[in-house]
Parts: sequence; structure tokens; C-alpha cells
Amino acid sequence: MTNLSRHKDNISLDDATLVRQCQNGDLEAMSCLIVKYQDRIYNTILKICQNYDDAAELTQDTFVKVLENINSFRSNSSFYTWLFRVAVNHTLNYCKRRFKLSPLSLDAEIGQGEGARGKIAEVLASPDGPDPAVVAQQKELTKIVINLIGQLQQEYRVVLVLRDIEQMTYAEIAEVLQIETGTVKSRLSRARAKLRELLETVLT
Repeated sequence: MTNLSRHKDNISLDDATLVRQCQNGDLEAMSCLIVKYQDRIYNTILKICQNYDDAAELTQDTFVKVLENINSFRSNSSFYTWLFRVAVNHTLNYCKRRFKLSPLSLDAEIGQGEGARGKIAEVLASPDGPDPAVVAQQKELTKIVINLIGQLQQEYRVVLVLRDIEQMTYAEIAEVLQIETGTVKSRLSRARAKLRELLETVLT
């Protein structure tokens, strides 16, 4: 079997199988996990740290950490939430050290994850889509919202990104951040309220 054929076969495997293969020294399996999650991890980190270069470096660091610690993963949680826990913790620690929390440019690209994940609003550009003026307004509003998220305190920014952009469940967020589900809901409520206040200021 060629490497390309093997790679295609591996991509179709579930996370648990790929993790087991990786723990047995199969680097091709780790490559498949990276391909599967790298865009979502990058987009999440970017919206937390608000810096493109930092996000790229932190994404790379995250997967290095995962590879180094893959044998410590015991499947008590899903690989998905474990991966995001590593990414978020690493990013928050970096932000605390460097204080690089500058707002994103309004030209920031949004949501490159699969399906609805990583998106705040779906922008349709087909001929059969909505009025171009409406689409433009939606796209501009989405950019403004992404920019305003960068002005939230870290604890609020993280839960907002994980819930409203990454579309994690409350339980998954609680697992990633190692906090109670009630705390997740409380922080999310405050984050949304603060975001609404900021948005009203910008739009009025």
C-alpha cells in the first residue's frame, strides 16, 4: 500500500483509533489528526490571542505538546476536548506572559472550520443567494463582532469562542477549561451581555 493510500485510509478512521495508532509510534496517524483539527485549533487560538503570527506559532506548539504527551492520554475524555484543553491552556499562559491582546484587523478572515463550525454567520455568494448589499452588511457585522470579541476579558472571550464559534456543548467547555458547567453558563451570559454593549456602542 502506498503512503498516499494509507493516508487516505487513516483519515477515515475515528479519533480513538488514530490515537491508539499514534501511541504505538505511528506518526502517520498523528499527521491525520493534525490535518483534521489544525484549522479549528488555529481559528480558536487566533480569536483568543488576537495575533496572526502568535496564533500560527501557538498552533504548532500545541500539536508538538500533544505529540509529546500522547501516551498520557487515557481516553477518560474525548481526544477532541483534550486537544482543545492543551491549546486553550497554552494560549492563555502565553497571553498572560506576553500581554499581546491587540484587536484583530477588520479584514480578519473568519471561520475556516468544517461545516458550521468556526463561523458566526454564513456568507452566501452564489447567484441564487440573498441581496449582495445584505450579504455585505452581514459580512461587515461579522468582522466587527470578531474584533469586539478581542476586547473581552480572557475568561469571557474563551467561553464565547468555544460556545458561539466552535459550537462546543457546555459540558465540553467545562471539560476543556476544567470548571463547573454552571460557571461556563455564567461566564457565557456575561460575555454575551458585554459583547452586546460593545456592539451597541459601535453601531449607534
